[in-house]
Amino acid sequence: MSDTDYEALRTAFTASVSHELRTPLARLQSLLETAELPGVDLNALLRQARDEVTEMTELVDDILFLSELEQEREVVALGVTEAAPVLRDVVSELSERAELAGLTLRLVIEDETIEIPLRRRMLRLVVENLLENALRYAGEGATCTVTLAPVEGGTLLEVADDGTGVPDEDVARLFERFFRSDRARTTRGTGLGLAIVKHVIESAGGNVEARGGRGRGLDIRCVLPA
Repeated sequence: MSDTDYEALRTAFTASVSHELRTPLARLQSLLETAELPGVDLNALLRQARDEVTEMTELVDDILFLSELEQEREVVALGVTEAAPVLRDVVSELSERAELAGLTLRLVIEDETIEIPLRRRMLRLVVENLLENALRYAGEGATCTVTLAPVEGGTLLEVADDGTGVPDEDVARLFERFFRSDRARTTRGTGLGLAIVKHVIESAGGNVEARGGRGRGLDIRCVLPA
């Protein structure tokens, strides 16, 4: 990448970060101004304010983490992890939230002995971000299936739902930083989860792709080398 290209990328990223922080900051300012009015429910406003601070904190944490990944301060593929126990743990931990969201979680493990060339923390991060994406956007009544299976030359880690999906023209952009499809813009989230997934998988020598469309659900397929 040339110096000019790098500078353009850095400028665009800085602008995106500023834009993403502006929204929760504006909401927080509005809540504080409302708190000065007579007769308001201060406890309710404080809860909402805490939510805004949490959102900003998560955004900053994700930005810093992605920056560390890109600068190789985090060694993504240092070691090998037995995948099945990690997937079971994450699915179990998110099952209550999934139930509250009206989402059915399924786990399909075709080979219990599969090992993935990722640190345990990195594998958990990938699975958590993929499932968080489904929890936010699949919609009530959908089923989300997590699959771990051997494929030619490697291992498939797939998270697929049969929910509302995204517009066809948005599918190819899902891994862009801060990108949100129309429905995603109405929900909370940093917009960096899938960008982090893509970086981790590719840093480990794998590849990731999204399939789906409006009304056809969303399928995120990660293939890692054996």
